[in-house]
Amino acid sequence: MKILLAADGSPFTHRAMEFLATHPELVAQGGELLVLNVQPVVHGPVITMLGSADVALFHEEEFAKVLKPVEQFLKERGMQYRCIKVVGAAVDEIVAAAKREQVSLIVMGTQGLGWLGRALLGSIAQRVLAESEQPVLLVK
Repeated sequence: MKILLAADGSPFTHRAMEFLATHPELVAQGGELLVLNVQPVVHGPVITMLGSADVALFHEEEFAKVLKPVEQFLKERGMQYRCIKVVGAAVDEIVAAAKREQVSLIVMGTQGLGWLGRALLGSIAQRVLAESEQPVLLVK
């Protein structure tokens, strides 16, 4: 099975990783675990002020903040994985990566805000669930 883990560095991502670690059969025997981190786009005026090289460095630092702990966690458990780093809108990039990589399952942590929280704040997990053609497993 090919699984896409959407990682944002939150405690909810950690819960999703723990779920995968306790269910190694999901990625066993020729399966593949892809770890995706999406960083937000830095817009024109900021790029003009800082320069594209500094913006690229900023994104690499942010990727590292999220992915290094994930990589350490997975390595300690002997899990094979491949990291994907993307800059863009989280929902769009998660859905696009899942389709492009032809994954069998998207795994995401979720805060479980409830209907009122989702109505007021929205939910990346909820939107991925609605927009993805692939099955989505939300770990609370």
